[in-house]
Amino acid sequence: LGAGGFPWVALSLALTFGVYGLIRKTVAVGSIEGLLIETTFMLPIALVFLIVLALRGGGAFGTVDLSTDVLLMLVGAVTMLPLIWFTSAARRLRLATVGFFQYIAPTCHFLLAVFAFGEPFTWTHLVTFVLIWTAVGIYTAQSLAELRRTAPAAEGA
Repeated sequence: LGAGGFPWVALSLALTFGVYGLIRKTVAVGSIEGLLIETTFMLPIALVFLIVLALRGGGAFGTVDLSTDVLLMLVGAVTMLPLIWFTSAARRLRLATVGFFQYIAPTCHFLLAVFAFGEPFTWTHLVTFVLIWTAVGIYTAQSLAELRRTAPAAEGA
């Protein structure tokens, strides 16, 4: 309501990332192999984007200097590690736990933006923030109660 329209982008991102997390958790492929498959699927899209960008004069690779090009290449390796770690951790954790942790980084970014960089904080932001974390709290409490309820039964087996 505060944005003035239906939040298509936010809901699309939430849905697609949720489906991605579910697929990565359930498909029997290792972290590194899975990243290779994902990268292979994205390669044609990335190449088309980079070629179009370069043709329009907006690309940075090969236009500045060798040290910039090396840094751009290293960014891929630096980005790859958290993806491998995420996939590896997602396999070991319950999907509910992984989902909960997905709220931590955006919340930290939000708090950093407001308190460190002076971004405006409106009533709409406050209501949204409280509603999101209330829902996360309810879901977490329900998950913990269910875990406690099933834990004694699992110990006796």
